[in-house]
Amino acid sequence: MSFLIRVQLPDSPGTLGAVATALGAIGADILSVDVVERVGGLAIDDLVVELPGGRLPDVLITAAESVTGVEVDAVRPYAGVLDTHRELELVEEVAADPAHGLSIFTEGVPKIIRAGWALMVGPSGRLAASTAAPELQELDLPWMPLARATVLDGEEGWVPPTWRELGTELAATPVGKPERVLLVGRPGGPMFRAAEVARLAHLAGIVSVVLPD
Repeated sequence: MSFLIRVQLPDSPGTLGAVATALGAIGADILSVDVVERVGGLAIDDLVVELPGGRLPDVLITAAESVTGVEVDAVRPYAGVLDTHRELELVEEVAADPAHGLSIFTEGVPKIIRAGWALMVGPSGRLAASTAAPELQELDLPWMPLARATVLDGEEGWVPPTWRELGTELAATPVGKPERVLLVGRPGGPMFRAAEVARLAHLAGIVSVVLPD
């Protein structure tokens, strides 16, 4: 079974190798690595690892944190490998079929930024939804219109109870205009980092050029 594990580790040579060695010692196979952010002497990395059947994901935390200075932010099941370099392909797909661009973009974003789902919303409500997006008829969004990409507080009153129960981390970005917003959710975390929000905003800005008004 594959898991996505987010780790904070000292941004110094050899530390990631030590983590890989510790994970290998418990039989975990690292499928891919993505550097999410570097800040204050720390690196935030996402690792997709495959764990032999019958092993509990807790062993990943124990192994990774056995390396000095390493902290695990979150571990969750993950299907496939990281797809963080698919931005250009997604932009090309939208440009090739702008009439369905909102749906294509909304479906593609979670695969790139490792979110569980995405919703495109506007003044009249839902405009598009990705696979696994919540089935909600109405959603009160007091923060709309949205001027810039931001992390949202998943404990605020507008957040549906089921999202709060799942510990859903939320981020949003305007797509071409403040009244059209992409809302992304990551049930169970980890939290969205500043670099991820900036990446989301950059991608939305590019795609908005070819989307219909």
